[in-house]
This record gives sequence, structure tokens and C-alpha cells, in this order.
Amino acid sequence: MAAHLETISSSSNPLIKTLRSLDRKKARTETGLFLAEGARLVEQGLKAGWELDSLVVSASSTDRPFIRTLVNKAQSGGARTIQVTDRLAGQIARKDNPQAVIGAFRQKHPGIFGLSAGSGDLWIGLYEVRDPGNLGTILRTADCAGISGVVLINQCCDPYSVEAVRASMGSVFDIPFANSSFEDFEDWRNRTGLHSVAASVNGTVSHTGTDMKQGCVILMGNEQAGLPPHVEEKCDTLCLIPMRGGADSLNLAQATAIMTYEAWRQRDFE
Repeated sequence: MAAHLETISSSSNPLIKTLRSLDRKKARTETGLFLAEGARLVEQGLKAGWELDSLVVSASSTDRPFIRTLVNKAQSGGARTIQVTDRLAGQIARKDNPQAVIGAFRQKHPGIFGLSAGSGDLWIGLYEVRDPGNLGTILRTADCAGISGVVLINQCCDPYSVEAVRASMGSVFDIPFANSSFEDFEDWRNRTGLHSVAASVNGTVSHTGTDMKQGCVILMGNEQAGLPPHVEEKCDTLCLIPMRGGADSLNLAQATAIMTYEAWRQRDFE
């Protein structure tokens, strides 16, 4: 195993510096890379056909059979494979107890008009979502419910941030997503023939009373501000998730899950 791995022990090594910098949006933009922590996530990315640029393995884990198999897969795909000390692995992951494996993958940036959509599909649209934990959790929920994909509208947080990738639990590799302006989103939606259903405090019908069996986009707004009036005006249906307690709103990821699973329930969980 060790003979097949490049060994790096210095935190001043250029590759280590690059990998450590990927917790910042600027570095991810400049390099086109993002981090995925853990053998399972790296394997999931490879299986889904994402390009692995480099694979870092902590010295204490190199003898594990599963790790050896993963290194062989990475090498066969042309990725650079490196063994580092556990301390260096922690510096890259910014964690005291890092995963044994950290992969640096190439980002993908498909445009919205490159998304394959059918008139009967179910999509999620996120308008100016700013919390990466919410975004990652929504990608995970969408993946679990078999959603066709997620559209990130206007200025959303980065789906390739460390926090979003962690929260997605690997669904960042499996669920199609694309960034879009609201104008292009509306153009794409109308061309595809998708109905738009928005969760809103201005809703006049319960989410369970809203028809989501047809092809549609579930549109969710910003964590603090929700959807602006000009966006709600373009929606076909505004619905309300009932609440009876003292809290004035649900967490965005929770609300999206409620809407998503109601739509899936209406489709008999097919």
C-alpha cells in the first residue's frame, strides 16, 4: 500500500495548502475543487462519475482493506493519491477527529437549460437560500424522495462548501442541481410545463390540499425573508404549512421536507 502512495508530511506543501484553502469560497472558485470527507462519500462520488483530483489518506488507516480498494480506484481514474499524518488530515478537514479519507473533486456547473426535465417531474426550487447546512440537508431529502433535481435561484450559498457537502451526506453527487436567475428559472419552468407551488405565509390552502400530483416545482424562500412579492406573483399556487405553537416559522430544511414528502405521498410514493 505505502509504495503506491505519495507521502507528504509538511503543512507547507503546496498541495496541502491548496486543500486546506478549500474551506473558502474564493479558493473553491479559483481551483474548481471541493472537499468530500470520508471513504463512503468518496466512493459515492466515484461511482456517480465525478472526477477525483486527489485523494488524501491518513497514515493510521492505510492498512484497511476498504481503504486500499478505494486508493486503487482513485489511482485507476488518474487521481493523485497521498498519505499524510493524522495531524495533517485534521488540518485539511479543520477537525480534531478527521475522517480517514478526504477527496478533492472537480466541481460541475450545469446551466439550468442543461437540466433534463419532463412535464411530470417533481423539482425543488430554492430562492436565495443562504445557510449551507439547510442546503445540504435539502439535497439529501430530495435524493431520498427521488426528486428530479434542485434549482438554486439567484444568490444562493455554495453547494460545494464543506458544510453543505457534509450535510448532504453524499447526495451532492447524486441529485442534479443548477444555479439560475429567477428569469431563466421561469423561462425553463414554463418551457417544461411545470406548475409552481410555493410554501408561503400568504398561502390560502393547506399544503395537503394542494395538488402536487402533476409536474411541478416546489418553491421555497430565503430562511429569514421567505419569497419576495414579485416571485409569489409568478407562482401558480401559494400554500401554507399549518402551525399551532408559539414559533413563527419552521426551519427551511424541515419545511422543504414536509412539502416534498407530501408531494411524494400524493404520488403514492412512486
